[in-house]
Amino acid sequence: MGTQTHRPVTQARRVVSPPVPDAVAQPAPRPQSASQPPPDARPPGPAADRPRAATAPRLAWLDALRGIAALCVVFDHLTYSVLVPVRDSVYHWFDPGQYGVFVFFLVSGYIVPASLERKGSVRGFWVSRLFRLYPLYLFAVGAMIVLWASGIGSLSGMDTDTVTASFADVFMLQSVLWAPTLPNVVWSLAYEMVFYLMLTALFLGGAHRRSSRYALVFAVAALALGRVLRPGSLSFDLLTPGAVVAIADSAILLGLVLTLAGRGRSRTAGAALAAVTGLLVISFNSGYAAPWESFAIFALMFTGTLLYRAETGAYPWRRARYVVIAVFGLVLVAAQLHTSPQAEDFEAIRKSFNALGLAGLTFAAAMLGRHKKVPRALAWLGLVSYSVYLLHPALIEVYASVPWTQNENFVPTELLLVAVFVAALLVICGLTHRFIEAPMQRLGRRVGARLDARFGPDVRQPPLVSTDSGVCGTPPAGAAGPRPRPGRRSPRPDHESSRSAPSPPASAGSRP
Repeated sequence: MGTQTHRPVTQARRVVSPPVPDAVAQPAPRPQSASQPPPDARPPGPAADRPRAATAPRLAWLDALRGIAALCVVFDHLTYSVLVPVRDSVYHWFDPGQYGVFVFFLVSGYIVPASLERKGSVRGFWVSRLFRLYPLYLFAVGAMIVLWASGIGSLSGMDTDTVTASFADVFMLQSVLWAPTLPNVVWSLAYEMVFYLMLTALFLGGAHRRSSRYALVFAVAALALGRVLRPGSLSFDLLTPGAVVAIADSAILLGLVLTLAGRGRSRTAGAALAAVTGLLVISFNSGYAAPWESFAIFALMFTGTLLYRAETGAYPWRRARYVVIAVFGLVLVAAQLHTSPQAEDFEAIRKSFNALGLAGLTFAAAMLGRHKKVPRALAWLGLVSYSVYLLHPALIEVYASVPWTQNENFVPTELLLVAVFVAALLVICGLTHRFIEAPMQRLGRRVGARLDARFGPDVRQPPLVSTDSGVCGTPPAGAAGPRPRPGRRSPRPDHESSRSAPSPPASAGSRP
């Protein structure tokens, strides 16, 4: 097996599938009624400055968004084998895979930072991420290998260096380190991982509340740097793929060790090292997403965070609307300019523009209806969406290996095949969620509790710094939610999904 030594000369591969994993959706603090004590009527001290751990029901509207996005990615990949005329008609105007990408990253941006800030524990956050992402990922990799050994499907990157490819997988950065992705949809987990690294550094540095600024900076970068950066610059222009993997893994590992085991400034420096390394690799070396898309993804994630802060009252809604409009305006222009740099492929430009715009409208509509009851089936689909995301490529390989499913053009028969495929996929995903995802998440919480018992609670109050709407460390006005106007009843609480998270102790924070 030889080492990968060349870079494709064509534009970076199109974004075709969305990420699914994120923290369990938790509700924003709801408004206080006039009869309740004000939210700041608590004993002084660090605990008073952190958001309180309250009952943490799942936010069904976020589950519904994940369910819709999951169906879009399945449609995107399955229609290479079935309902091809339908795919051709849809893709003439709209890219469902790209749409799912943007919806999922908006969801992650909304809820993952809230999980870290509620817990106030960097160690607990990373333990929960470890047990949330890796067990099912390893299961999916194993399933692909078993199928390949059985003569079903194929494994990408069989001609690459095995050692380099293995180390590129450690932090799920294989897609931006030019290593094989297995299954191929895990490219998007690199963006999730770097987002986690940035959140950790910003939280420890006390700069995590400046969400609007970060969203605007990344949106401007998407527009200004879309044609400047070249995919694979680090691996092919400056260094070699193996050298980039070694440097990136070493820097991120050192940074995380300092973050989780260090104290004081060394801890913050470690988090900054890991975050900067991840961001540099994605900015200068991404291959699955075009450079403008990489920056647009982070712009949308921080936009989701901004909307969460506006929902909790920590950021004015009027200003938030202006920022959201500006961010989407910038990334929409970037999509028009950079999807096809020579303006030769108007269909590609139209698809990217429509996918991005519809993703924003979908999230806005979901927020407007966040107090409405969500169908249980759709909420459940969001619950198992990580399994849907990781496991559907393996099931597609099985489907493609059945001879009588090939070259079928009778639409009713193809619709029946699609129904059987989706039913089988949902059954499998229900089982993997019940026997892999849920047990491992419970184990993660037990491990976090034991680490707290052994080393003491890892809860940190960020330093006092200026923020978007006040001073970090002092809860901004309305942090517990907007006050109801006189004479109006407080809005009713969010409807829960079919499964609610238990209320943990106040010192542990809401579960991720």
